[in-house]
Amino acid sequence: MQPIHKLLSRIRWDPRFRAGRFDVGYFDRLDRRVITVPFESLRFPVGTPAMFEIWDDDGTLRRIPFHRVRRVMRDGRVIWERHPVGG
Repeated sequence: MQPIHKLLSRIRWDPRFRAGRFDVGYFDRLDRRVITVPFESLRFPVGTPAMFEIWDDDGTLRRIPFHRVRRVMRDGRVIWERHPVGG
């Protein structure tokens, strides 16, 4: 399986690969569930290579480390998935 940082980088920078709709599912520690968001809503801050940022529905900026990403979908189909340890 391709490391998540390489897949996210490829979606960001490879114009041929990024054709289509991408969604990212990450584990939310407070809600104890996977939340899926559109890739285009993610922000990748300079100087923090192992996380992305996203504004949630109540206007709070969330910083999500890559190790909490559970799945990536392209046009509704899972193309990458990480199962929790012991799961």
